[in-house]
Amino acid sequence: MSSTSHEQHGHWYEIRIQGRLDERWSAWFDDLTLSQEDGTTVLRGHVTDQAALHGLLHKLRDLGLPLLSVTRAEPGPHS
Repeated sequence: MSSTSHEQHGHWYEIRIQGRLDERWSAWFDDLTLSQEDGTTVLRGHVTDQAALHGLLHKLRDLGLPLLSVTRAEPGPHS
């Protein structure tokens, strides 16, 4: 999908949680990129709509991982 399509449908987000998830969880989180920073995990990527964003947040809640922040982000360099 082109970056133009991403701009028209949804937004990019960074979701920071307390704790560490490795890259194996990426598929479960709709192929968002996962990275670890100082005891936290940052999930980053394109989210198609608010329903999808809420779905991701529900998954984090179900894992019992404390949510630290949700921030709208700029598309990554390879988007």
